[in-house]
Parts: sequence; structure tokens; C-alpha cells
Amino acid sequence: MFTLAHLSDPHLPMPKARALDLLGKRVTGYLNWWRHRVHMHAPEALAGIVADIKMQKPDHIALTGDLVNISLPDEFARASKWLAELGKPDGITVIPGNHDAYVSTKWGEGLGLWGAHMAGDDKPPAADFQVFPTLRRRGPVALVGLNSGVPKPPFLATGTLGDAQIAVAERLLADLGRQDLCRVVLIHHPPLTTESPFKRLTDAAAFQAMIRRVGCELVLHGHNHRSEVARIEGPAGPVPVIGVTSSSAAPGSKYGRARYHLIHIEREPRGWHLGVEIRALRADGAGCESDGQLVFRSAAPGVVD
Repeated sequence: MFTLAHLSDPHLPMPKARALDLLGKRVTGYLNWWRHRVHMHAPEALAGIVADIKMQKPDHIALTGDLVNISLPDEFARASKWLAELGKPDGITVIPGNHDAYVSTKWGEGLGLWGAHMAGDDKPPAADFQVFPTLRRRGPVALVGLNSGVPKPPFLATGTLGDAQIAVAERLLADLGRQDLCRVVLIHHPPLTTESPFKRLTDAAAFQAMIRRVGCELVLHGHNHRSEVARIEGPAGPVPVIGVTSSSAAPGSKYGRARYHLIHIEREPRGWHLGVEIRALRADGAGCESDGQLVFRSAAPGVVD
């Protein structure tokens, strides 16, 4: 059995910023943080989630974006140190979220600081957004990382993959399916056509059409700050699409308790058994506890139940 820990949207604490750092879109996000979001994300909650992940000792960790808030250089540097404490780059796969691409930032001062966590197998640290989609194979699991984080105008939290990225992902997923691997797609924005127009993935329909053609076994996302389940039709049956609560959600916030998911992946004669354990911060903040379980069975490519 392979165990994958999925967490998302830690939104690490915002550093103080100079007025010159806040020109453009950043100023609205900065004010919103100190007025509202600072009360929704608690470092203590995130520390409890991280401690439980380390205690559970998963085979790999998937982090689906939004480590930072308004893409300040100091935020990226702090997040880089936090990632180093979480684990080594080969044990953690990171993809960007919309807040990690809040505004255009010099790669070396921004996402490039996490380049080793975003790189595909046997690849150098990611040097730009062209690295996506990425591929990491861990045992029977193939992790395909997509980037939906693109700088957008103020008051928009939408994401976009783009035709080129979807086309490469399609070829990659088709090839991995022929190799009989459990294909797990990582994306920040939920790839659903029912989302708010201000927060949606703009090319969700194109993504879904691609999944209908080649399939995958599981799609993991963040962005909505809540644990949720949807499905996309694939060639061998429905593909589960699972979102996770913010890993730093403050107790009593509108998001509920901070959570992450432990996903147990086992091969079956006709496909894959996917057991999802929802791990939530205890009400007293002292560790985590199980907050429910989900079970999915995914048919192997070419097998229609």
C-alpha cells in the first residue's frame, strides 16, 4: 500500500511590507489579509497538521498551492524555509496556487526558491512555468503536477491551464495509463464548471474533456479551503475529484477545523482501491483525529465496470 498525504492552502503568515512593495494588486490583498484573513489562518493550526503528518509517516506529500498570500519576495523566502522543515524535495511535490502567482514576480525571488519541490524526476529545479506539467513516479503512483496559477486582475482568483499544458498532460496521462500506474493529478483550482466565476478554472471544460478521453485515477485540488468531493467522467468510469480544507484554518473559522487527507492507494485485480482518511485538528488543538473516511475504486484503463 502507498500512502499519500495531501494538504493545501497553508497561507503562511504575512510579513509586514513597505508601501512601495504594495503597488498594484498587492495592496488590496495586503489590506484584506490584515482586516480579515489573518483571523482565518492560524500558524498553530498548521503546526498541528504538520506534526500529525510527520507522525503518520506517509510515503509522499502533495501540496497543492497557496503557500503565500500576495507573492512578496519575503513570503517566498519564508515559505522556502518552511518547506525545508517539512521535508526533502524528493518527498514533497508542490504546485503553485493563484496566491503564489498573485502578481508577476522574478522567478529567482519567487517560485524559483521552491524549484526543487516542483521539478519532475531527474530534472533540475524548475526554472520557469514551462516545467509544467511535471511527473514524479513513486512506487505504483504517478503524480502529474499542473499549474493553474496565473497573475490575474484585482478581485479575481481565477486560474488557467492553457491549451498547451492540457495537451501535454493528455499525452502524459495516456502514456502512464498504458504503464498501469495509478495516475494522480495535482491542480490548485477545482477543475469543475460549477465554480464561482470569480474563482473558477477558466478552462475547466477543456480539462474535463481531456479526462474523458484519457482518464486518470484521482484529481486532488485546493483553493476552496474545504474538504469536498466531485467526479468527472472518464473512459473507465467516474474519476474522483477531491478538495481539502486549508491546512491552517483557524478553529472557529468559516472553513472549519484545519485538515489534510491521508490517501491509501492499493492495487486491485481490476484497478485501484483508494481509501481517503480525513485528518482534522482536534477541537482543543492538541493533535489531529480522524474526521471521516471515503472509499473509491478505480478501474484500470481499458476496463469498464
